Amino acid sequence: MTHHINLLPWREQQRKEQQRQFLISLIGAAIVALGGVFLANSYVQTHIDRQNARNSRIEQENKALDIQIAEIRDLQKTRQNLIERMRVIEQLQDQRTTSVHLFDELISTLPDGVTVTAMRQEAAQITLDGQAQSNARVSSYMKNLDASSWFQDPQLVVIETKEGKNGRFAQFSLRVQLTRPNAEAEVKS
Repeated sequence: MTHHINLLPWREQQRKEQQRQFLISLIGAAIVALGGVFLANSYVQTHIDRQNARNSRIEQENKALDIQIAEIRDLQKTRQNLIERMRVIEQLQDQRTTSVHLFDELISTLPDGVTVTAMRQEAAQITLDGQAQSNARVSSYMKNLDASSWFQDPQLVVIETKEGKNGRFAQFSLRVQLTRPNAEAEVKS
């Protein structure tokens, strides 16, 4: 007697089981792949968030530095203004003493027989108008001015001989450059 065993349902069942196992493996692999993608995405997103936080902090620091730079520029402008004011004050103080020395030196260089009737100053150039008993006295006055440490380069602009109550006199106008003897010492130091 021969028995025939039908193996077809078993094979079919085994095939279904293999398909089911394959589908489970496929779904598992897909879940693992999705989990990997999610983890990788989370990792990358965490780094992006950290970098964005760093960038934000750098931007805040840059803004703070920009404010400090603006304050420094304002301080530099204030400092420059103060330095300019100090220079003006120093110049005014120098001019105050210069005027005294100027008049003192004008008197000490003035020879007998010469009278200064007008004086005009434009920057460092002084124009002196006056009268002298003679042309020689004007010449002597110019030599005295040239020898002074406060004046240099006297130049006669005009000299005219005129008649007056006391006889003839020379009316003159001359220019001289004002120098400051202590200015050279200040430059050297």
